[in-house]
Amino acid sequence: MMNQQQNPSQGQQALTETDFLNVILSDLKRTVGEYTTATTESACPNVRRMFTDLTNSTLRLQGELYQVMDQNQMYAAPAPAPRQLIDKEIQTAQQDHQQAHQLSQMNNMQPGAFSHQSNVENHTTNVQNPYLT
Repeated sequence: MMNQQQNPSQGQQALTETDFLNVILSDLKRTVGEYTTATTESACPNVRRMFTDLTNSTLRLQGELYQVMDQNQMYAAPAPAPRQLIDKEIQTAQQDHQQAHQLSQMNNMQPGAFSHQSNVENHTTNVQNPYLT
């Protein structure tokens, strides 16, 4: 439920600063998702790079806004997820990945109607999953 203040002169309710910042934060989160989708759908390397840069810039802005809101007690962060739940989600994702890989190997998938050549070079990850260490 939104925090609203009564405007006595007009009898209307006005959004608080916290409400406005929460709307902006939500829009930044949504925008990151849309930029990520655009990045993954881009066939042109220049367009892909542009959406990657926009995604990273928006993530930085979202993080900065969250920090300001958190420092001013304007954002109630959810409780941390239990380690067991995190481990289960990681295990499920790994199993899904392995099954998809096995399926593609089993069907000897070649580029065709339901698959395509990657438009980016294969690379190793430069990020270590902190939950697997």
